[in-house]
Amino acid sequence: MPYRSFRLRHPLAPAALAGLLLTACAQPAPEAPKPPPGKSNALMVDEIRAAGERDKSVINVHPLVDPGIVALQDAARQDERSGQYQAAATKLDMALKRSPEAPDVLQDRAEVAIYMGDFQLAEKLAHQSWALGSKQGPLCARNWQTIVEIRLQVHDQTGAASASKWVGECRETGVQRL
Repeated sequence: MPYRSFRLRHPLAPAALAGLLLTACAQPAPEAPKPPPGKSNALMVDEIRAAGERDKSVINVHPLVDPGIVALQDAARQDERSGQYQAAATKLDMALKRSPEAPDVLQDRAEVAIYMGDFQLAEKLAHQSWALGSKQGPLCARNWQTIVEIRLQVHDQTGAASASKWVGECRETGVQRL
């Protein structure tokens, strides 16, 4: 009966009591740890392309090219420069349908995948490009630098260090002449 008489005198008391109990039990949710700031996708692609430009191998393989594939690659680069990454990806996918084992197109598509944030696809394509490519020269350096950048992005320092060594293996120095 005491509870009933209390309820009769204070009709909002049970709701207020419940609210107080919930407030007392509620604790602020801990903030999710923020990942350390990483490179932007564009900076990752810049690093990849710079690795290819830095490679001063005596070997630089340029396979015979299909003009239609080259036109699609050029159009994809134009789309990429204007920030239309999906359009660039579509063009490169079309080129890959025509020539699925073209290492340079696979690497270009890997770089567009990075712009789009699809790191898993980018790493897969870079490995595929390397497997089909000459394993030396600028394309090889771009392949492995792609893997370095992705490994760094996912905080895999060991994988990044290993891939970085492979970047160096792409360089074929010439014979030293006296």
